[in-house]
Amino acid sequence: MSAAEATRGRGRPRDPRTDEAILRAALELFTEHGHAGTSIEAIARRAGVGKLTVYRRWGSKDELIAAAVESARGEIPNPGTDDLDGMSYAEISQVIVDALPVSARTLAEPGYRAMLAQVFGSCVTHPGLMAAFWQNHILPRRRTVHLALSRAVDEGVLPPETDIEALIDMTVGAVLYRLLRSDPPDADELLEYLRAVYRQAGMIPRQ
Repeated sequence: MSAAEATRGRGRPRDPRTDEAILRAALELFTEHGHAGTSIEAIARRAGVGKLTVYRRWGSKDELIAAAVESARGEIPNPGTDDLDGMSYAEISQVIVDALPVSARTLAEPGYRAMLAQVFGSCVTHPGLMAAFWQNHILPRRRTVHLALSRAVDEGVLPPETDIEALIDMTVGAVLYRLLRSDPPDADELLEYLRAVYRQAGMIPRQ
């Protein structure tokens, strides 16, 4: 157990409202000013708490920003592969289809797009932040899509020589390119775009 974790384990129970205020302040400042323009002092000031209160919960600025970024996913569904194990391609793709409207609404929010831009802009200078974002945010969804495409190959929906990893990369790249353009789509436009891209990739059936 780290010193920070040991400190968190002592004293009164943590107030979840304080946690939420700190995460919200960290996310707002990171989105507005990036990693370099965000400090623990500024986060504490915006959250209305003392600096020590922040450090009792998160041991470093990178750890706090990573947690704040993860909190921004909102209601985007995140079905685990354990929940999908044993399902057919049609069943898994239906789970993906059902999740698309909520995903589109979240991804189309200006604040969410700005946060994504800051995360990707920090990937070289602060690789730990991208690593945390990848582990907590991207990888679980990537596993779900990988399972769907694997089922598609097994059931003959996609050819056996399909490079699943490359196909996922191309799909993610297409979505990010569309999100970060100067004329971003609204939620309805993004939903149609996601459906089109996912159909082309074979993640959901073509209709």
